[in-house]
Amino acid sequence: MQNPSPTPSFSTTPQASASPEVVATRRVAVASLLGLIALCLAWELFLAPLRPGGSWLALKALPLCIPLAGFLKNRMYTYRWVSLLVWLYFTEGAVRAWSDRPPSAWLALVEVALCLLLFVACALHVRLRLRAAKRQQSTAVAAVGHD
Repeated sequence: MQNPSPTPSFSTTPQASASPEVVATRRVAVASLLGLIALCLAWELFLAPLRPGGSWLALKALPLCIPLAGFLKNRMYTYRWVSLLVWLYFTEGAVRAWSDRPPSAWLALVEVALCLLLFVACALHVRLRLRAAKRQQSTAVAAVGHD
């Protein structure tokens, strides 16, 4: 006997047939995160360090390395919390763009741009995946209803 009201799984894990938009937002998120890591390291080590020869402020790139595994495994939770974490780096970039002298101010503007790009990519990625999961759930319920 078939269960009359099966509970469809509401999965937010990536499917083999992910939409091109989901794939694009994932790539933009990963690229902007890697760009932000590279910028933080280069900025504080040799482009415009606070002290000649480099600065310990380069360690600010370490928290950005944590979400790399989650991004590469395409975990929804990672995209969500990175969209909140990125605002710390945005704030630092905005403050330093306003208060530092060039070239540090220019690098801060690049940091702000990368943060905005990362936030938009994460937000869109989550939204598109949730929408696809909801669509998948409704088609599964409709298919069960026709059996």
